[in-house]
Amino acid sequence: MIINCIAVDDEPLALGLVCAFIEQTPFLKLVGRYSSAVEALVGLQDQKVDLIFLDIQMPNLNGMELARVLDSRGANKPRIIFTTAYNQFAVEGYRVDALDYLLKPFNYEEFLHASNKALSYFELVSRSNTPATAVAAEPAEEEYLFLKIEYQLVRIALNEILYIEGLKDYVKIYLQDKEKPLLSLTSLKALEEKLPSKRFMRVHRSFIVSLNKINSITRNALQIGKVNITVGDQYKEAFGVFLSKWN
Repeated sequence: MIINCIAVDDEPLALGLVCAFIEQTPFLKLVGRYSSAVEALVGLQDQKVDLIFLDIQMPNLNGMELARVLDSRGANKPRIIFTTAYNQFAVEGYRVDALDYLLKPFNYEEFLHASNKALSYFELVSRSNTPATAVAAEPAEEEYLFLKIEYQLVRIALNEILYIEGLKDYVKIYLQDKEKPLLSLTSLKALEEKLPSKRFMRVHRSFIVSLNKINSITRNALQIGKVNITVGDQYKEAFGVFLSKWN
């Protein structure tokens, strides 16, 4: 799936950064860039746009006002990811069904995480053949993520992950039907924040496991395939809550 995007920001450097991020993301297509919300509103009349990366503080017509104008389009409205230096607009942003809220300055990893949310959302709409507003109330659960592996972004399906091992600034992602793990330059903590908590759990300082891939459990450890992973002391309480659902 390719998502048609525009970027709207009155700061040239910020606009250039967002456009660069869009262009290096495989599933995003940049179809327009605008330095004001008024210009963007005119441009939206002439092309199909799925997603807007939208600054808030702009003259004449600000980003929040543009979002309200677009909201009147109902199911045909483009979705929005706000990009702003002001966190006080976060609550109002969700009132106009923004998919995410990126607080400046943000890096590519944060941008990609927000973009993955958008991709999951549009795929859910496509699969269900339901108008966008019908699923807007419940964020789509992501079915995969993109991680930087060597010099490229690699799409990793969540249901293929067995477990993840942290190694200082790197992680090893072990996948089913793959002999060797994937190595990515990110922290275990950062990756933990991207994974759905209903499906993944950190059970040790160095390990996150896929809960539905666990084969057996002992008092202080669990087994996935032929690998035994110890449950760390600080994670035993949370893991115990998970186990209590099955007892």
